[in-house]
Amino acid sequence: MKIFQVIFILLIGVLLTNTIVGQGTIRGFVYEKESGEPILFGNVFLSGTTMGATTDLSGFFNIANVPAGKYDLVCQYVGFDSMGVSIDIMDGRIVNQSLYLVESSTKLDVVNVTAAKEEAKSDVRVSVTKVSAKQIKAIPGLGGEADLAQYLQVLPGVIFTGDQGGQLYIRGGSPIQNKILLDGMTVYNPFHSIGFFSVFETEIIRNVDVYTGGFSAEYGGRTSAIVDITTKDGNKSRLSGNLGVNPFQAKLLLEGPIIKLKDDRASSMSFIVSGKHSYLKETSKLIYSYIDTAGLPYGFTDLYGKVSLNGKTGSKLNLFGFNYRDNVNFEGLADLNWNSYGVGSNFKLVPNNSPVIIGGHFAYSDYDISLAEEENKPRSSKMNGFDVGLDFTSYFEKGDFKYGLEVGGFTTDFKFTNAFNSIIEQKEFNTELAAFMKLKYKFGPMIVEPSLRGHYYASISEFSLEPRIGMKVNITDYLRFKLAGGLFSQNLISAVSEEDVVNLFVGFLSSPSNLNKPNSQEDANHRLQKSIHAIGGFEIDLFKNAELNIEPYYKLFPQLISLNRNKLSTSDPNFATETGKAYGIDFLAKYDTKRTFLWLAYSLGQVSRDDGLQEYPTHFDRRHNVNALATYKLGKSGDWEVSARWNLGSGFPFTLTQGFFEYLPLEEGIETDYIGTNGDLGVIYSDDRNSGRLPYYHRFDVSVKKDFEFTKYTKLQLYASVTNVYNRENIFYFDRIEYERVNQLPILPSIGFNLEF
Repeated sequence: MKIFQVIFILLIGVLLTNTIVGQGTIRGFVYEKESGEPILFGNVFLSGTTMGATTDLSGFFNIANVPAGKYDLVCQYVGFDSMGVSIDIMDGRIVNQSLYLVESSTKLDVVNVTAAKEEAKSDVRVSVTKVSAKQIKAIPGLGGEADLAQYLQVLPGVIFTGDQGGQLYIRGGSPIQNKILLDGMTVYNPFHSIGFFSVFETEIIRNVDVYTGGFSAEYGGRTSAIVDITTKDGNKSRLSGNLGVNPFQAKLLLEGPIIKLKDDRASSMSFIVSGKHSYLKETSKLIYSYIDTAGLPYGFTDLYGKVSLNGKTGSKLNLFGFNYRDNVNFEGLADLNWNSYGVGSNFKLVPNNSPVIIGGHFAYSDYDISLAEEENKPRSSKMNGFDVGLDFTSYFEKGDFKYGLEVGGFTTDFKFTNAFNSIIEQKEFNTELAAFMKLKYKFGPMIVEPSLRGHYYASISEFSLEPRIGMKVNITDYLRFKLAGGLFSQNLISAVSEEDVVNLFVGFLSSPSNLNKPNSQEDANHRLQKSIHAIGGFEIDLFKNAELNIEPYYKLFPQLISLNRNKLSTSDPNFATETGKAYGIDFLAKYDTKRTFLWLAYSLGQVSRDDGLQEYPTHFDRRHNVNALATYKLGKSGDWEVSARWNLGSGFPFTLTQGFFEYLPLEEGIETDYIGTNGDLGVIYSDDRNSGRLPYYHRFDVSVKKDFEFTKYTKLQLYASVTNVYNRENIFYFDRIEYERVNQLPILPSIGFNLEF
């Protein structure tokens, strides 16, 4: 705790020093005048000087230490007319100025300097990929409907385990080790059972930051990765919407002003609501009856709503809520249902005469999942709780300083019956308190970002001090070196086991009280799951509009906790501990122009666990993974678009079958009629865990889109797509008892439309 306090005081000193020396400050926000949406990563500068800044995800910019005088403040952004205003700076004063850009009538075919490249030079950005709604739409989507779940699968370091019931594993971390945030709220199950769709509607997404490791102390409570999703505000000028229909789902989005945005008005208020519903169960019986005449057993409904209040100086308040539902019914095998809902708010306060920007959030969510299986071994998991956070950011000439506090509480309620009819159950209430601070400072061509997080898990009396560091060196205008690392911890553990044939059930537990070291009777040193990250790499601008990113990484997991699936009696422990590691290297080459988008990602990695008896590869240890994506716009106005994606992955590990036996539960003890009772067929697994390998996975998808523009605001897009073009038979799972192979989804052609109004 003393170390935490000392570093905190030192960083405050740095902050105060830089703030006092400053002469004047210009700050504000840049928006699209048409919709009121912020301009992301736009260039704002004082004409005739070298002073300037880049806008962030909120459109915010800050130019500090400006000498007194009169200046022309200019903003430039690709696709918009430049905007300039006269500014009068006085010593020690803060000038707040909002800028509204108008879309340019002149279409540029070539852009020499993009906002993304400017951001690459000014931010550390290690192991993070920024994703926009436009990029998501570039991928060939199932049914032509692109989705965040499909785009995440093409990112380097991300492994996806299947079209049905698949999960995302990020650089050696399991799904429970990845935190998914929606406007600051944790979403506990963001992906539907049919793995092509997330709960997030693409049209509401403003930006997604995917941190595959080495993230700063601003984020906590997870040991592998962060996916931070920011939604856009509703249209502040007019009522608009989007309607989409295809064989898999229908969706509707509406947005518009409650109080219209006007130049002479101090504030505005807008709303956005979206909903989508899958009717695949019904349509698949007709369209895809060659898969299963009973239809594909997947269904979901997603609802989201948000109200935004914006002040003239950039202060804002968002109120939002969601309800996500999913159900799967394999007749005679399994019936799964989950329901998730939540409400929350976040705000940003920009005081007129204070150098500190204040932010915060509050959220409450509830998640409930149940699974009934043929063997009558039901599972259920419930989780609900709240999260409150408050943060403060101060900007100065060489960087910024951010610090904050977080308080959270949640309840987990889990019940499971294993293969030996032993019941494992847990009900816990957990409280967590955390404080963090993050400094970003520029030393010439070098940018350093040290941060520190103190996370106290009150319910289990565990404190974790987590120093982290990020750094980038701009060696030349075209070559940048970067590194990141740190310590990470979490309390939650997963109710999913790798021995499950299909991981449809996503349940959660809290860290247990009685833990032993792997293969030992000694007590574990603590009750948390922890990890250590070390990541390096290079960013290279190969030529105009092309870049290459290379990142080697190493993740060490000193303690991992899982269900003891081999529990035979009440005296056996409910949980088991093990250690793990993941290492590899990711390559990403990207080329982006007005008409062409090319993406090539290759990941080489190895993930293993050690339970004290043996070191074994995890069931998601895919050594080689390739994703190639190409999109091209045709026609004079680019109203035709052709997209293609190809994925190749080496086979996943599995434990070999050694033999079979007759399993008698002996439910009545010695009174069981073991002679006259017919037992179940049991499987004898190899002692060499996960020593087998499944065949390679590969799939090719294509789509064609055509846009029709009727008016300035009314546009129709027709599309056709084919998923798994050459009908590759990728294995879904192998039924050991029936000795039958079940494949992933075959070729799936579809058509659909999107109407924008």
